[in-house]
Amino acid sequence: MGTLDKHIGYRLDDIFKSNALVDIRACSKPVIKSFFRGVRSSKFRHVYGSPSRRDEIYDNVPITRNAHDSNFCAANPKFVAIVTEVAGGGAFLVLPITKTGRLDLNTSKVTGHRGPVLDVKWNPFNDNIIASCSDDCTIKLWYIPDSGLSCNLTEWLIELRGHRRRVGFIEWHPTAENIIASSGFDYQVIIWDAGSGQILNFIDCHPDIVYSITFNRDGSRLVSTCKDKKIRAIDPRSGLVISEGICHEGSRSCKAVYLDNDRILTTGFSSYSDRQLAIWNHTDLTEPLNRITVDSSSGILFPYYDYDTKIVYLAGKGDGNMRYYEIVDEFPYIHFLNQFISGCPQKGFGMMVKRGCNVSRCEIMRFYKLHTTRNVCEPISMIVPRKSDQYQHDLYPDTNAPVPALNAQEWFSGINKPPVLMSMKTGISVKTHKPQAFVSNEATRNDTNYRMKYAFLSKETVPDYRPLDMLLENEKVQKTQSNQNTRFQQIQLKLSNSVVDKEESNTTVKVSEIYLQKNEYQMKKALARQCEELNMLRKQMAHRDRRIRDLEELVSTLQSQLKVQRHQ
Repeated sequence: MGTLDKHIGYRLDDIFKSNALVDIRACSKPVIKSFFRGVRSSKFRHVYGSPSRRDEIYDNVPITRNAHDSNFCAANPKFVAIVTEVAGGGAFLVLPITKTGRLDLNTSKVTGHRGPVLDVKWNPFNDNIIASCSDDCTIKLWYIPDSGLSCNLTEWLIELRGHRRRVGFIEWHPTAENIIASSGFDYQVIIWDAGSGQILNFIDCHPDIVYSITFNRDGSRLVSTCKDKKIRAIDPRSGLVISEGICHEGSRSCKAVYLDNDRILTTGFSSYSDRQLAIWNHTDLTEPLNRITVDSSSGILFPYYDYDTKIVYLAGKGDGNMRYYEIVDEFPYIHFLNQFISGCPQKGFGMMVKRGCNVSRCEIMRFYKLHTTRNVCEPISMIVPRKSDQYQHDLYPDTNAPVPALNAQEWFSGINKPPVLMSMKTGISVKTHKPQAFVSNEATRNDTNYRMKYAFLSKETVPDYRPLDMLLENEKVQKTQSNQNTRFQQIQLKLSNSVVDKEESNTTVKVSEIYLQKNEYQMKKALARQCEELNMLRKQMAHRDRRIRDLEELVSTLQSQLKVQRHQ
């Protein structure tokens, strides 16, 4: 044992001597902490995109070939709207959400614009109302019946005119009813009251074309990106610029979306044409909170944000993939989750509202992808993998309800309210049933045409029955109602009594025939007008019946919801 203790003592002396040669300055803590690059815990880390089956896509859709940087698609729990290619004017399809498969070539469209349609957006509080803007400098609101379109729709509810050049983008207010913001190529942003058709405010702070506009969560701020490479946070009521700064240094289009009431996410290009995304505080836009380089592709990135799950989806025009990130409150404020990869490039995306998602599949978002190379609109579902098909409370917090928090007058007077929320458990695929009164503008147009075309009937005319050889060129130019009678009397005096009597008899016969023809024409015109009035009354009666059916469906829906709540 003594030999073993002695050997252990020698080994310890060697260890102490070797440690004495180590430089202890190399063991000091680093000044800057290294960024943690491990796996971050998140319930959305395994979200994946699920493409639809062949029988679940919309095939044979003539998707527009317009190069405007818009989505060209919009969806809600009832319908999906797709801007189409037409020979003249502008049109878009409105399809029931369940009408999938191959479409007929003669499918009914909304065809009221005189120029190409550039953007479409559904009313967040009424699933039957859609707004569209066009190259003809107008914004139109349309009512879509629950059964879909049975013929081409050319009658709009209201037309908003105020832009001097084409209207590129429109955006509904998230909490106030009938408030629309529009931006045109006349460098102006206009705030509209769609209920009355009035302009609430002109925002004239942009020196160039506006690339995007969006409201924050409660609609108290409006953010815009412009061709002058600046991002601006604007008070939509007064039009004052709260803050502005250089968005992205690249010359191509920038897009912006509000993450909440304070933070903004933008996508754009660097000076080296690299695609970037940046996080901003809307009170200070001089410098971003964080800026991330995505890749070096050339397609414009469109951001889509889900307030409930705090996930932002990035889809590039012409790309085949879609990236999604999770937003957090601490630096770096954004974390990459995954991407959906497809071999078919996209032209645009339509984002389904949250109340239209299928909770039994754990679907947290659904997009409608417009293919570039094929006439196909393909639904893509974002799924969180869960073993149970029961309702997942952590995936579905209370979401926006189709109920406005305030009206247009209250909002414009300065009141701000958060959106009204509802539970996804009791409100699965909630659809609104609020029909709008259909006022046909055909009656006003017909009355105007009648007034213009038949204005001469209200003037008294004097017939002239002189022989053609007695008419002179100067008399044709100078004749009036006063001298026609005198000239006619002079001619009668020069003629013989027999000839005069014969002419008088012929004149009397001709006058009686003309009066009969005139009375017959007036009677035909009155009959045609009455027929048109009867047709209008039939349309109004049919629309009234449709309103009654919609109200009865609403009552039955509310009664069923009350029964479910009572059982719970």
